[in-house]
Amino acid sequence: MKKFILLSVFSVLAFAKAHSQKATLSGTITEEASGETMLNVNVIITDLQTGTITNEYGYYSITLPVGTYNIQFTSIGYATIERRILLEENLKLNISLKEQGEELDAIILTNDVEKLSTKSPQMSVNALSIETIKKIPVVLGETDLIKSLTLLPGVTNAGEGASGFNVRGGAADQNLVLLDEATLYGSDHLFGFFSVFNPDAIKDLKLYKGGIPARYGGRVSSVLDIYQRDGNKNKLSGTGGIGLVASRLLLEGPIIKEKASFLIGGRSSYAHLFLPLFDVDNVAYFYDLNAKASFNLDDSNRLYMSSYFGRDVFNVDNLFSNTFGNSFVNLRWNHLFNDKWFSNASLIYSDYNYGLELDFVEFTFDSGISNLNAKYDLTHFVNDKVKMRYGINTIYYEFDPGKIKPTSSTSGINERQLVKKYAWENGIYADGEFTLSDKININAGLRISNFNRLGQESLNIYENNEALSYNEELEIYESEDAVDTFSSSRSETLESFINLEPRFSIAYSIDDDTSIKASYQRINQYIHLISNTNAPTPFDLYAPSGTFIKPQKGNQVAAGFFKNIGDYSIETEVFYKTVKNRLDYIDGADLIANDAVEQILLEGEARAYGLEFLFRKNEGKLQGWIAYTLSKSEQRTPGRTAVEPGINNGEWYNAAWDKTHDLTITANYDLNKKWDLGANFTLQTGQPVTYPNGQYEFNGLFVPTFESRNSSRLPIIHRLDFSATYTPQPNKKKGWQSSWVFSLYNAYNRRNAVSISFAENEDTDRNEATRLSIFGVVPAVTYNFKF
Repeated sequence: MKKFILLSVFSVLAFAKAHSQKATLSGTITEEASGETMLNVNVIITDLQTGTITNEYGYYSITLPVGTYNIQFTSIGYATIERRILLEENLKLNISLKEQGEELDAIILTNDVEKLSTKSPQMSVNALSIETIKKIPVVLGETDLIKSLTLLPGVTNAGEGASGFNVRGGAADQNLVLLDEATLYGSDHLFGFFSVFNPDAIKDLKLYKGGIPARYGGRVSSVLDIYQRDGNKNKLSGTGGIGLVASRLLLEGPIIKEKASFLIGGRSSYAHLFLPLFDVDNVAYFYDLNAKASFNLDDSNRLYMSSYFGRDVFNVDNLFSNTFGNSFVNLRWNHLFNDKWFSNASLIYSDYNYGLELDFVEFTFDSGISNLNAKYDLTHFVNDKVKMRYGINTIYYEFDPGKIKPTSSTSGINERQLVKKYAWENGIYADGEFTLSDKININAGLRISNFNRLGQESLNIYENNEALSYNEELEIYESEDAVDTFSSSRSETLESFINLEPRFSIAYSIDDDTSIKASYQRINQYIHLISNTNAPTPFDLYAPSGTFIKPQKGNQVAAGFFKNIGDYSIETEVFYKTVKNRLDYIDGADLIANDAVEQILLEGEARAYGLEFLFRKNEGKLQGWIAYTLSKSEQRTPGRTAVEPGINNGEWYNAAWDKTHDLTITANYDLNKKWDLGANFTLQTGQPVTYPNGQYEFNGLFVPTFESRNSSRLPIIHRLDFSATYTPQPNKKKGWQSSWVFSLYNAYNRRNAVSISFAENEDTDRNEATRLSIFGVVPAVTYNFKF
């Protein structure tokens, strides 16, 4: 009997030991045809109903009990690969996925529509595949990443012909836009008609609206994170398109086959070349260039060099001309210490430059912002239940508010450099994904941010440290003159801020297809866009936090319900967001060549809240989604004393980008192998505006009076767009392949108002309102090709 008991005990201990031993499965997943690393590929261990996904560099790692397993590697548009492995010790398994052409015709919202996605604590993320984006009808037939994102819940823009985008009631400058980790300060060409992103060069994009991971910082509203493709490591290939107003060409190929690759792509518009035929002297065009090289040094080290350069050029009737745009260079090094530790080091230089030449007053004006960013990130795949990320980054900024330079000795203008400003921003973070049980997953992180306003050549000193005063007699705010100035070395710190930024999100899985999620985030923003228009323009200025401008402090909570129902899925979220120290502008604020913007600024607060709903169909010939957002975005700027009225008498008023209702319906129908049909319908509340409500005569002049700020609205916006893609040889997978895209923007010719202005009719001497509309119906055709 004793022997039997001892044998049973030893058996149990041996079984427990065998199952307590663990090993790590890891590797890199690439595309078979090009050798391109693939992110967000599902690695599913079917025996355990668990898994992971590849990171932004195609690497995965998962720790499991030793044993024999069936492993599936899946990604939409690619053939699923299954492997049966014996995991007795750490195993490295690299996989190449083969493209499935027939699946590429599918319209999808994310790269991961597996049931595992409902268990992830990540929420409030918009993601679109490049294949989806290329099938969405857009103005002038040009594929546009930003406009495609505005078809999803919580994202809007300021209207046709307006730059920037707004997320969950936030301002355009509250969005962090990253391309290969580099900050872009302008996301549009031609004042919003095109985005700066060449779709042929883009590998992946995600827009974080809430639950923003701790590795991101510096903007209180959202993060748009975009990665460029690495380039084909196996053969020379190309992609391009010829449209009515712009064309593009991208080439990629091996530098050393299977080891190193290059990618270079360019775009340019050329509609201005035809303007002289109509006796129009105006010029408006853009061009940009994407370049990247990647090197697989060995199994543990990869080197990337990427860059972007883009410019817009305007010339209006020989009165003025301006040139502006982004550029960056990024050097990155991936290092794999072992199967559990992955690192990425980056050194990035980024700048935004704006140049203006006014012919009629004979001077030029140049301004800009630049930064040098060094960052290091570590990922630790602890085990099958814990994944940690750590990182540190430091950014050095130079703000150039502008240099005025005469173009003629007779202009009467003296050369003048506005005072440059400098700052240094630092961040350190730790972030973890934890599987607490089969039903509960959480993501928790903490970021510590620090911002130092550095010395400059001249800083204004004001009486009582107030750059702005209130005139009680005239009931207006007035700029104060500086009583003195002082200079300081750039090595000195004028003002320093340090803040804790906790992030937390949790997912509770009701079953394999249903979950509820919640998140909280706190983020500080130290860089401000000084703009008193409804949407960003190239002439706006960036300014750092400091003595007179405090950092914006954003807090957001969100909760949501997520469910997969066969081919369909439902996502609903509610959110509430507050922002402290939001800048506001006194009436009549003038930004042009203003060397003391603190004299026109007041600090207030902002809030936004709403409900987002997304219903989508992910499979079948007819696919697409219905997105609806019900939201409110408001600002409030109370007076600094009991006497001051602030802005709008200190009451909450509609933010310039507030849109109560936002409905979009997007559909794609796979008619046959040669034809794909697409359509989208948009319906939005008109944006807030301030109208005159009367006038009075003063010394022979009629002076208008205005209603409360943003208390009226433009008319409702609605529009229907169509597209049809024709592929003459759909089964051809080698050599020259082509397709035609026919699009009809604003099919029923709705004249949506961009603005409404008021003026006196010279014939009737009566005041009249004039509606400005940019687009009616716009047909377009684009010829796309690849080889």
